[in-house]
Amino acid sequence: MTIKGVLFDFSGTLFRVEPVGDWLSAVLEDSGITLPADEFARCARELEEVGALPGGANPLRIPAHLTELWGVRDKDGELHRRTYTGLAREVELPDPRLYDLLYDRHMTPEAWRPYPDTKPVLAALRERGVKVGVVSNIGWDLRPVFRAHGLDDFVDAYLLSFEHGVQKPGERLFREACEAIGLEPAEVLMVGDDRRADGGAAALGCAVHFVDHLPADERPDALLAVLALAGEDR
Repeated sequence: MTIKGVLFDFSGTLFRVEPVGDWLSAVLEDSGITLPADEFARCARELEEVGALPGGANPLRIPAHLTELWGVRDKDGELHRRTYTGLAREVELPDPRLYDLLYDRHMTPEAWRPYPDTKPVLAALRERGVKVGVVSNIGWDLRPVFRAHGLDDFVDAYLLSFEHGVQKPGERLFREACEAIGLEPAEVLMVGDDRRADGGAAALGCAVHFVDHLPADERPDALLAVLALAGEDR
């Protein structure tokens, strides 16, 4: 059967979140807080180690009191915030306001950068008449990110875990995504960077293609393979 639709993961697939140092620097600047260089370096390093930046590195160790939350964090917006601000609170920061301000920052379009090939690939799929959906384990509405970067017109449907109360790799989110773009699973390709979460689409009958979760500068053209796969017979 011919591939007529493509479902994309968001973070690490179409977009990459800013580095932890940039994330912390932006929040400190907006809040008027200054830190000595060595203290800034400590905060940035420890925030990365605890996995406080959604879309960034996973925690080196999940604190016992957050283990249960971590497993369901993408099912609800409040759970998502509690999980990541809880991780951030494992780090001593100079002002208690920063924990929520850091979380708020990561939801802004300025915190995200599309991979170099994201727009060309989405535009080419639209030109070919291939349906496109975004399927993400996430705790907030990413549509403003797509709009701000001029990519919303290329997306036919968004299936976000927190809006449906279910996470990948469960089949339900993939099934609803296929229904949203009006295609059977066998006609759909799922593209993502997480072999466990995104690979769950295979159980439904979708084809699956993986890309590496790398900084944007280090992954200029991995999505181009999607154009070869879309439209081909399975």
